[in-house]
Amino acid sequence: MAEVEEDQRRKSKRTKKASGGKETIGVGVGGRWPTIKPKKDIQINRLKATHLFTIPNLLSSGEAKAFIETAESLGFVHQGSQGPTKGEAFRDNHRISVNDPELALCIWESGLSRIFQDIKIRGKIAAGLNPNIRFYRYTVGQRFGRHIDESVYLQNGLRTYYTLLIYLSGRGGNKDASSDSLVGGETVFYDQGRVVAEVAPVEGMALLHIHGDKCMLHEARVVSKNFKYVLRSDVAFA
Repeated sequence: MAEVEEDQRRKSKRTKKASGGKETIGVGVGGRWPTIKPKKDIQINRLKATHLFTIPNLLSSGEAKAFIETAESLGFVHQGSQGPTKGEAFRDNHRISVNDPELALCIWESGLSRIFQDIKIRGKIAAGLNPNIRFYRYTVGQRFGRHIDESVYLQNGLRTYYTLLIYLSGRGGNKDASSDSLVGGETVFYDQGRVVAEVAPVEGMALLHIHGDKCMLHEARVVSKNFKYVLRSDVAFA
């Protein structure tokens, strides 16, 4: 994966040069994905030490809406589960899964890489995002029950330790209360049955939390109005 990242960095440099040196990053094969601009003034809101935090405006409103439009053009597929009686968390949503190292790299370099410079897990440092990018769509009445996220082994000895969720829809940055706003769909974290954090989706905001054997039980509450869109990946460490 490190070799892939270096190759994609060279492509990004060529893209900048071709665009007159503008500070933008072209993502996706053949321009399929929206352009992501690097974010310079990133702020972190810590909810539980360094293991659970949000980043407002990791994507701009325009970038978030463009990702929704592109994802819809690809077509979502319904994903369910057998439910708790079969040992699975209740799940009812729609999803898309794409393997795109270039998209993963561009999201990582838009600002996430700086955030993880000082975060180490078991002596390992963050190396980038899992190239398996997933898009989720929740309609009215859909939710994802209480569950934990597993750590995944990737190529070249990499292993994921953090979940990345970027809300593509939700309340606007100015506390938008328009008729188009999402209602419901909060991500809620539990510790020994107690709610320790409740995160309402905000357009363009990222939510990151540790996963694997230290993952907190969490759920995506039911959507009661409009659509909830999420971009999902994982932070890999080496």
